[in-house]
Amino acid sequence: MVIWTTGLSGAGKTTLSEALFALLKPRLPELALIDGDAVRALFGPSLGYREEDRVVQIQRLQQLALMMSRQGLIAVVAALYSHPDLLRWNRENFADYFEVLLDAPVDFVTARDAKGLYRSAAEKEAPQVVGLDIPWHRPENPDLVIDATGGESPEALARRLALAVPRLANAMVPA
Repeated sequence: MVIWTTGLSGAGKTTLSEALFALLKPRLPELALIDGDAVRALFGPSLGYREEDRVVQIQRLQQLALMMSRQGLIAVVAALYSHPDLLRWNRENFADYFEVLLDAPVDFVTARDAKGLYRSAAEKEAPQVVGLDIPWHRPENPDLVIDATGGESPEALARRLALAVPRLANAMVPA
């Protein structure tokens, strides 16, 4: 299974995915986390942040998730870029797929700016930031939409996500 979490930078994809992992890993040892930033760091500086590079990055995440799911693992993926063609590929190639949108407007993530990405982008001539100068493609048909501006704790959001996915909800029921 693949649970694909997407949203703008700063919406909380990694935070939600890590909370879901912490919540369920003790009951689901087959759970694995694939974070876009961690994979980018793993492969080194071979990619920039242009739109073409972001496509390659998502394809890396897709191939890792496909490999894991074929081994019977549940891959929880936190990924920024969500071009419709890439999300369509997910639905066509993952046997058991659940898409989550952490919905937050650009103004919200810019004000939050936990990584300083948006502030840094304002100082650069060509910042290459999704939602600013690279188009943000809001997923057309996510299985679950979470309002990232709601102020709920990551743990509460992780529980809500777990309960929305039957395979994960079963792990929530005490033995």
